[in-house]
Amino acid sequence: MGDTRARALPAPPPVGPRPRRTPRVAVVGGGIAGLAAACCLAERAVDVVLLERERGLGGRLRGWETTLADGSVVTMSRGFHAFFRQYYNLRGLLRRGDPGLSALVPLADYPLVHRDGYADRFSGLPATPPWNALALAAVSPSFPVRELAGVNVPAALQLLDVDAPGVYERLDHRSARELLEVTRFPGSARHLAFEVFSRSFFAAPERLSAAEMALMFHTYFLGSSEGLRFDVPRSPFPQALWTPLAGYLEGIGAVLRTGTSVRAVEPDRTRGYAVSWERDDGTSGGEGFDGVVLATDPASLPGLVARSPGLGDARWRAEVAALRPAPPFLVSRYWLDRPVREHRQGFLGTGGYPTLDNISVLDRYEDESARWAARTGGSVIELHAYALPEGCDRAAERASLWRQATSVYPELGAARVVDARHEWRADCPLFPPGSHGSRCRVRTPDPRVVVAGDHLRVDLPVALMERAATSGIMAANALLSRWGRHGHTVRSVPLRGRHAPLRYLARRARQPLRPQVERNR
Repeated sequence: MGDTRARALPAPPPVGPRPRRTPRVAVVGGGIAGLAAACCLAERAVDVVLLERERGLGGRLRGWETTLADGSVVTMSRGFHAFFRQYYNLRGLLRRGDPGLSALVPLADYPLVHRDGYADRFSGLPATPPWNALALAAVSPSFPVRELAGVNVPAALQLLDVDAPGVYERLDHRSARELLEVTRFPGSARHLAFEVFSRSFFAAPERLSAAEMALMFHTYFLGSSEGLRFDVPRSPFPQALWTPLAGYLEGIGAVLRTGTSVRAVEPDRTRGYAVSWERDDGTSGGEGFDGVVLATDPASLPGLVARSPGLGDARWRAEVAALRPAPPFLVSRYWLDRPVREHRQGFLGTGGYPTLDNISVLDRYEDESARWAARTGGSVIELHAYALPEGCDRAAERASLWRQATSVYPELGAARVVDARHEWRADCPLFPPGSHGSRCRVRTPDPRVVVAGDHLRVDLPVALMERAATSGIMAANALLSRWGRHGHTVRSVPLRGRHAPLRYLARRARQPLRPQVERNR
């Protein structure tokens, strides 16, 4: 049914005159943010050219073919992603190519297990806060009754009074680790639920802003009645998501150029901006545009801006140059000669292990993997390790990750590996304490150059893929308003805690809390 308190935020009104000629925009980057911007612009009669360096769309959710040792041609990707029900803007983007979202299937449950033996589940909980949190505390072994008396209630109440951007003013200078220590939640709860969620931002709690942690719980649990339900693609990403969306974009006139790296973007007297590019076949060129959307990942944007000395002013360029990606992570996918046990879930979150963060059994929900498993009698599993040490030994980390997985699913130890693929990446955003005020925003000093991506400050309760989609819409709206065109509505979970009495209690508790926070510095 959806959250009746979800917000619909109208686009800014048109402020500029309609130009005599149709505006032409370069969208640099074909991930979620770039695709969202491209759709929103093309739907308002703007000529769009999308430039993506990889051969496929999707950015960090793209997929590519690979041939296994047994001759099977399969699709590899960077692994599991959860499409939560409160990802309103992302789901709206995907509906352009798949109106009924038939490519997504629900995962009914996803347990979290700790190495010490305790476990949590999120199925069967009420959807509406705060009853979901109370029910979780009542039934979860991670919240033992004897330890609940030690919870710092004034600190815990702060998680029920979250608003954007106010929460950043109150908590951004602290780490998520400090927030968890001050609240004094039971150790089992901190290590299982809270740290598992923290690491989904590709950072250990000590390197994640406490404001981001609080906003995350608001978005996924305490502020939205969509609950912790999510869907996953029933097919590999290209087939399920990006091929249909590419067809939609081309059908409304957008030009998609994959395998094309943008070298520089410079002001140009002829049209506005000259975008120079190089294709992966060695050819190169350049052309003029009236506007530019910079929708690259945070590891690539600083280099592009450094190669484009005419963009922005000194302050903005310094903000871009200061972008740092999150620590490296590893995705290991294995094709095995035998199935895992029948009761294994499609997705399992893990806590307390040195590096193992989750295990997916792809043949439980993805059709391509299910066909391979049915044909061979095997299974396809995937292991994730977030926030690995810089400069770590890759072979050692792969071996360690496998050993950890076999301690969770012992039957893996007897399986023969038909083939494996390992993806090492370090291009996700990092949100360290104190970073919010200096983050890049959608708008830049040049009103016809905008930025989109999940690394931006957007001052809405959105995160991960939904932040990327939201920023893409906002980037398009900024250009459309300038050119006398109406933009697109942005949707969000409630912008503040759902219950006024709980917000009042949190504000009353805030003053006594400050000295405690200072002592935990």
